[in-house]
Amino acid sequence: MDSPVINYKHLQYFHVVATTGTVVRAAQQLHVSAQAISTQLQVLEAQLGEELFRKKGRLLELTEAGKTVLQYAEQIFSIGNELEQAIRRGVFTGAETLRVGICDVIPKTMAFRLLQPARDAGLAMRLVCREGRFADLVQELSAHRLDLVISDQGLPPGGTVRGHTHLLGSSAVAVVGHPDLCRARPGAFPQRLKEAPFLMPGQDATLHSRLKAWLEAQRLRPIVVGEFDDGALLMSFAGAGAGFMAVPAVLAAGVCGQYGLEQVGIVDTIVEQFYAVTVERRVHHPALQRILDRAGQLFEHGG
Repeated sequence: MDSPVINYKHLQYFHVVATTGTVVRAAQQLHVSAQAISTQLQVLEAQLGEELFRKKGRLLELTEAGKTVLQYAEQIFSIGNELEQAIRRGVFTGAETLRVGICDVIPKTMAFRLLQPARDAGLAMRLVCREGRFADLVQELSAHRLDLVISDQGLPPGGTVRGHTHLLGSSAVAVVGHPDLCRARPGAFPQRLKEAPFLMPGQDATLHSRLKAWLEAQRLRPIVVGEFDDGALLMSFAGAGAGFMAVPAVLAAGVCGQYGLEQVGIVDTIVEQFYAVTVERRVHHPALQRILDRAGQLFEHGG
C-alpha cells in the first residue's frame, strides 16, 4: 500500500485553524468557506489516521497528535518561505538562516560578540535570536526550531536530547559597582564587600551557587538586594547604584564603560564557562562553524 501524500494546502488550512482556534475564523482569514476547510481537515486526519483537534467550548483544541503536526507544519512553512524568497531574488545563493537561543543569564554583550562572526557568512545569512531559560531552549533545539543554544551550561550526560556541547571559553569573575558605591565602600578587596548591597544572578545561572559559596567562604555576608534571571536588567540596576555585581572578567571593561561602573576586584577562584549546544545534524552549518572557530578570540583577548 502506498504511503499517503500530504497536501501542502491541507497543512495550511490545519495551521490557520490551529492558530485561530476556530474553523470560522480560519475561513475568514483564508477567504474560503468553512465547509471547505472542514472537508480538507477531515482528509488530512484520514491520511494521518489521527484526530488533530478536540472541541473545548466554542474553540478547537489540538490533540497530542495535532501538536506534533503543528510543529512539523511550522518547519515546513518556514522552509517554504525561504524558498519563495530565494526565487523572488532570482538567484539561488545558498542563503542560510541561523536560529539561536540565548539563555537569559548570558550577558548581552557576550552574546553579541560571540554571534558577530556569523555575519561573515554574507548578506544572504539571516540571524534569528530567541531568549529564554535553558530547559525551554533545549526543547526548541531538540524540535529543530533552533540550530544553536548559547548557555552557561552544557547538555547533561545521559539526557534525552541528542546533540553536542561545545566549550566556547572560560573566564574568571570580576566584581564591579557604581563609582558612588565604590567610594562608600573603600578598602581592600574582597573585605570592602562585607555587608554591602549585592545583586545576584538568578538561580538558573551556574554562577549563582558558586558566587554564593564564595561570599560565604569569605564571610562577607552581603545584603542581597536583588536577584535577576535577566542579565541585562541586573546590569541596569548595577548602573543605577543598587549594588555590586559579578560579571565575566573578559567583559568587565566593556560593561564598566557601558554602564558607568568601576571594577573593584577579581575572583579568580570562580571560573565561568560558556557553551554552544547544537543538534548533531546542524554542526556543519557554515555560520555556526564561524562562531565556534572564533569564540576563543573573545576569551583570549577580552573581546
